[in-house]
Amino acid sequence: MIAAILVTVALSYLLGGINGAILLSRLFYGEDIREKGSKNPGFTNFRRVYGNNFVSWSVMIFDLSKTVLPVLTAAIVFHSLYGQWELGAAVSGLCCTIGHCFPVWYRFKGGKGFLSSLAALWVIDWRAGLAATCVMIFFLLVFKYMSLATMTALSAGTVLLAVLHIAVHPIAVVLYACSVALMIFRHKENIIRLQKGTESKFTFKKKSQNAVPEVH
Repeated sequence: MIAAILVTVALSYLLGGINGAILLSRLFYGEDIREKGSKNPGFTNFRRVYGNNFVSWSVMIFDLSKTVLPVLTAAIVFHSLYGQWELGAAVSGLCCTIGHCFPVWYRFKGGKGFLSSLAALWVIDWRAGLAATCVMIFFLLVFKYMSLATMTALSAGTVLLAVLHIAVHPIAVVLYACSVALMIFRHKENIIRLQKGTESKFTFKKKSQNAVPEVH
């Protein structure tokens, strides 16, 4: 199992570190999202800077996919070899989140890890993933703060995951809790702005500041 864990750690970290916001800001706009807006290379800042268009939503799809692929693969492998679906998914999910937050590809300066943590939760247990997604949508619609919605959602998802699995898969629950703790830590500036009442609100109809260039 040690060899499987080491391979999972390495591949998950490296794949998790590939940042969709950085790649797509360079590809479509010839810019670096880390120099725009809040300078965070994530979906919310990308959308705030470039608008509500297909490129922005592609960032979300990319970051979800880059996590689902290694996490699902690890879950399948660990389940087949050791009967440990949750452990494989949790190990991979934590490493994907670390990779997204501290990517070797970008001098260890990455995003905040929400999408990575959410994708991993869906693979570990779809019930907890669904619950977290519903909580996120509710808080986003009611309070309109993406940071508050994401932190609350994954905290709720972690609690449900513990209720469902702590007796049988305690290590998996602890590893996932570490992913969420890292994600919340990366939102420390958002937490300060929430306390001060200066956090930007999320809207679904924000106009684009940069037109999407034509692709020839």
